Amino acid sequence: MGADLRSDRGLFRAGTTRGRCTTAPRQFTQVARNPDRSVIIGGASQIFAPVYGAPFVRDLQGGRRYGAIADFEKLIKLTYQLPSLHHGGFVTCEPCDVPVSKRHLDMLYIHMRYSDKAHLGAITTKERAEDSVAMARIVFGEAFMQSNCVILGNVNTNSPLLVDKVVTEAIRVYCGAGQGIIVAPFVLSGAMGPVSTAGSIAQALAEAMMCCAYSQLVRPGAPFVLGNFLSSMNLRSGAPTFGMPEPVMSNYIVGQLARRLGLPLRCGGALTSSKIADAQAAYESSDSMHSTALAGSNFTLHAAGWLEGGLCTGFEKLVMDADRLGAYEVLLNGLPLDTDTLARDAYAEVEPAGHFLGSSHTLRHYETAFFEAQLSDSENAENWEERGSKDMQQRAFKRWNKLLDAYRPPPMDSALDDALKGFVAKRKTELPDQWY
Repeated sequence: MGADLRSDRGLFRAGTTRGRCTTAPRQFTQVARNPDRSVIIGGASQIFAPVYGAPFVRDLQGGRRYGAIADFEKLIKLTYQLPSLHHGGFVTCEPCDVPVSKRHLDMLYIHMRYSDKAHLGAITTKERAEDSVAMARIVFGEAFMQSNCVILGNVNTNSPLLVDKVVTEAIRVYCGAGQGIIVAPFVLSGAMGPVSTAGSIAQALAEAMMCCAYSQLVRPGAPFVLGNFLSSMNLRSGAPTFGMPEPVMSNYIVGQLARRLGLPLRCGGALTSSKIADAQAAYESSDSMHSTALAGSNFTLHAAGWLEGGLCTGFEKLVMDADRLGAYEVLLNGLPLDTDTLARDAYAEVEPAGHFLGSSHTLRHYETAFFEAQLSDSENAENWEERGSKDMQQRAFKRWNKLLDAYRPPPMDSALDDALKGFVAKRKTELPDQWY
């Protein structure tokens, strides 16, 4: 690769890594089990996926607790039913009641059986990544996967400036199998990178570009997504902070750099340090998600459900964020301008000082004119009080429970289901129970 190894660092000649990155596609399609749910990652496309990696969950009834496999299954079923979440993600919460060595098998099966959206695979060890690819082959077939991306790994570098074997092995497994990889340096400015945002951006870009170059050595043309997860921190306590102006600016800058390199971009989404879905969560998540959307993030992880700096998945927060994602979709599609939207015919019907409520133009667009939030309450105070004076979290609690009651699994051939169950059962007999 043209590296000059000095001590514990690799120095690359100018242009070397960028040259290697040119074989990575600007955009690609991740094929879902249901082809209608396949997603384009890159170009002008923007894909939203839920929170990833939280060990805790929270809801209004059960409070904060360690995630369990039952919680994980519920979250996958909810994600499947929320149209503004285009992608299933992967570890929507950690199922802490299942051994670490085996839980990836249960999570993969739940994704594949109870949803037909595209999803990610395991990356924490080489063997777990290989299991992910093997289960994908059961669903899609090895021949199909040689020329189609159906699963990706998502990894973080060990900033500053360390790409460990978790990253390199995941790249070799996924890219070597003709699949894709997302690499997002996780940099807290002042801890894992310089306190200056510009310095942290430069460091993160170098780490991500090196990983992209490595992926293209493994398999030229393998899908690679350049990730950005830069955040600020409270320098007095050391706690990460989210939705702050510095990481918001980093999204815009890294977005431009990714487009300059011709690589799809991954950013964080509705991020917050708040412990519950309160006003702090609302404004931090909104600022973070807004910049992510306008930066042109092609794949937005943590777009819904994130609480407590990523330590907790909120059931109410998941559906609240998903509701706002619908509004972002309208925003990102832009304002249509044509003869119909300029509404010249409506002015022929409405006299000066009249109203447009009964015009043909209004009636024609009555059902689609404006985005309608599922959870916001715009009624008068009297009606709100008559319905129990419920706040947003209470309405969200009711909504996610109603969605679970209405859930119906997507169809799956019984032979395919049996093959997946058989693989999981066999691998569980081969693996020891390990809780770390």
